[in-house]
Amino acid sequence: MPISKNKKQEIFKDLADIVKEAKSLVFVNFHGVNVTDATALRRSLKDSGVNYIVAKKSLVKKAVTDHKIPGEMPSLDGELGLAYGDDLIAPAREVYDFQKKLDNKIAILGGVFEGVFKSKEEMLSIATIPSIQVLRGQFVNLINSPLQGLVIALNAIAEKKQ
Repeated sequence: MPISKNKKQEIFKDLADIVKEAKSLVFVNFHGVNVTDATALRRSLKDSGVNYIVAKKSLVKKAVTDHKIPGEMPSLDGELGLAYGDDLIAPAREVYDFQKKLDNKIAILGGVFEGVFKSKEEMLSIATIPSIQVLRGQFVNLINSPLQGLVIALNAIAEKKQ
């Protein structure tokens, strides 16, 4: 059933607001995803503070071009969903994690990161950035490593003298 003109205008207004306000926007191809998996994806994204909307490609393209985002818009193939949020990395990371769970039934097509279009490859590299908690843990481990080596060396010297 076709969408009425008033409904399209309402959807376009919502999309324009999303493009304007979102810090990060990920274009997602969800071709071949069943309802159960789509519901799980939405629930997982919502739990992470990421919003998800499905819209017609023509409306998305118009909303994005009206916002005049610099860079080259990625190719939007297949069924299109948008994952967006206030966190810069969370939308890409959460979609990427779910992509691995579903054996690539969904795919990142590209996105908008810090107000600039990014290609599929760039968005995938952004998606693999660890969370802030993991980065803090790695930092603590990095600081701890030399101290731990020193303690082990001093312990070995103390054992030799005994």
